[in-house]
Amino acid sequence: MLDALRDPTTEHPRLGPARFDGASFTGSARFDGATFTHTASFDGATFTHAASFDGTIFAGLAAFNQTTFTYAVWFDRATFTGAAAFGNATFIGAANFGGATFMNAVQFPGATFTHDVTFTAARFENAPWLGPLVCGGTVGLQSAVFEKPVTIVIAARELSLRRTRFASTATLRLRHTELDLAGAVLEYPVTVAAELAPLTGPLGHPVPEEVLAAWDAGVCVRNLSGVDAAHLALTDVDLSECRFAGAVHLDQLRMDGRTTFAHPPIGWHRRGLMPLRWSRRRTLAEEHHWRAATTGHPTPGREPSAREWQPAPHHSDLSRARGPETLAALYRQLRKALEDGKNEPGAADFYYGEMEMRRRDRTGTARAERGLLHGYWLLSGYGLRASRALGWLAAAMLVTIVLLMGFGLPQDSPKQVAIGSVPPGGGKVTFEIDKADPQNLTGKRFTDERFEMALSVTLNSVVFRSSGQDLTTAGTYIEMASRVTEPVLLGLAVLAVRNRVKR
Repeated sequence: MLDALRDPTTEHPRLGPARFDGASFTGSARFDGATFTHTASFDGATFTHAASFDGTIFAGLAAFNQTTFTYAVWFDRATFTGAAAFGNATFIGAANFGGATFMNAVQFPGATFTHDVTFTAARFENAPWLGPLVCGGTVGLQSAVFEKPVTIVIAARELSLRRTRFASTATLRLRHTELDLAGAVLEYPVTVAAELAPLTGPLGHPVPEEVLAAWDAGVCVRNLSGVDAAHLALTDVDLSECRFAGAVHLDQLRMDGRTTFAHPPIGWHRRGLMPLRWSRRRTLAEEHHWRAATTGHPTPGREPSAREWQPAPHHSDLSRARGPETLAALYRQLRKALEDGKNEPGAADFYYGEMEMRRRDRTGTARAERGLLHGYWLLSGYGLRASRALGWLAAAMLVTIVLLMGFGLPQDSPKQVAIGSVPPGGGKVTFEIDKADPQNLTGKRFTDERFEMALSVTLNSVVFRSSGQDLTTAGTYIEMASRVTEPVLLGLAVLAVRNRVKR
């Protein structure tokens, strides 16, 4: 049939209106270099072996609706001048559209790809939609170009947009997908959103997703390295394994909906003889990689547990792990992005991460500053852990009470004494009112009465007031110290609560 439709005056076959609807190609089908000057319809056709349309030109409508490709199919460097329709097509083998040019609408409503589909370096000059399509493998759009506004609707295990250029606005609605955006060029706003409901076709019919039934329906963004995030908006995506290092304008990144990040290891661990537990907070994948590389846990080749920092594939190579100085900058920019989005609690977590990295940075942070940050962390978790500040406040109050009962309260409250003299011949009598110095206790120190007095002095110190209680010299200095330290700890606790509830 192909030979019968050739134009004998041309080097490559030129085919007029060609209809292969319902045809069954039992052998390899090769249309390499062919030119379809009018409509080319393969609706309902079945290719039982490999099919190749390498370099084919479709000047009219290219219809492959409900077509079944049992083996691999190649549309490399093909040109679709008219619309390309692959509605409900089934690709059982790999599908390749590398270098193809779509000059008009390209439609994949309900198309299913069992294995990978590749659009490497493809050009979409006027394609308002791409999808909805379902892929059990990887959808590769590396180095592809979208010239006009486009909506991409895909459910796939992986979607690669490395070095993809969006020359206009784009909306990506995804399911079951691990997304790689490294090096993507975003010239206009691009939105990546997770589709919570199953995909539907143009007429509202559900698109089968059986090839992805074993995979989570969420969207996980893996890599934003090299992306200008000023035009990027993420909605309801998982960023727990996302690498941000190398991205620019992260402070302008928009994160809406339920955007999740990684968390530190759970449970208790030991540092020397001291049992410790990591504070729960949002963390970046790069911090996991750096901490795993510096501690050497888990050992290479062993699957990490939830009680350990999650390593990068090269985590044993410390030179490839991003250091604290870089991580502090990443946390600072993302904190600004969350603050601009009115997500103050989330921003507080990133402030904690920024301060942690500054405290760990031995090259960019001076030793005195690291010491100050260490004290700030120890007392109140950088002003973000109210329980820590309140615990120190309670400990400080207890120490103050014990010291006052032991050394600060006198034996008895000194009584006032009036001293005067009467002139020999009578006349005006002058009295001098004085008070004896408080005497240190020589008897029992820890009694209920002395506890009440010590508690009164301590509580007044917390709110920066003087109790008016008579104290020994040591007690005066104890009260002075408590009036400085305890209000500071109370203030840190109040600050921590405010940072957690601020909107």
